[in-house]
Amino acid sequence: MSMMKNVVLYDINGSKQQVDLQMPSFVTIQKISKSLLYEVLTTYLNNQRAGTHKVKTRGEVAFSGAKPWKQKGTGKARAGQKNSPLWRKGGVIFGPQPKDYYINISKNKRQQALKMALSMQFKNDNILAVNLPESFSCKTKIIFNLIKKLNIVNKKIIFLILNNNITLKNASNNINNVLVYCVKNINAYKVLWADKLIISSTVLTYLNEIYKL
Repeated sequence: MSMMKNVVLYDINGSKQQVDLQMPSFVTIQKISKSLLYEVLTTYLNNQRAGTHKVKTRGEVAFSGAKPWKQKGTGKARAGQKNSPLWRKGGVIFGPQPKDYYINISKNKRQQALKMALSMQFKNDNILAVNLPESFSCKTKIIFNLIKKLNIVNKKIIFLILNNNITLKNASNNINNVLVYCVKNINAYKVLWADKLIISSTVLTYLNEIYKL
């Protein structure tokens, strides 16, 4: 039998609604694997690296190929070219070169990690449900008042919605550490980055359908 736990539903003004919502069963009973979370999170961070770090080797430094001075009779050490790594502005020995840091990870692992991340946030009371109409227009003041009413000002917040809402994204851009993501594009790293997750009621329905146990 699946265990279900209710979560308080708020309106856009931050007021509690008369009805509570049921969280998906996978959120309430999900077991946490630290090793899997570590693997998925480090893979995500590695895949964000551009890998474009580059220094010039001896063969790439723009110097004349002429010998600086004659081989013998000067009292100086022998020198062949000015692009030697021993010289100022010469090439670099074993310096960083472009590298692809991408690591492939299975879809199943990514989904399991996302479930675990949502479960951790829920168990820590970091998930808030708000009745957000999918196509409503809003201003920064409305979003800020909602955050203030929920007493989560100065927190890292992610709004999880079912479909892209440009006006909601534009309104949130003016508030520090407030992001808006479509639930279809969310991952474990982004979920755990947030101090609070604000999810719409339609997102809960979507999660129940996609991850139904």
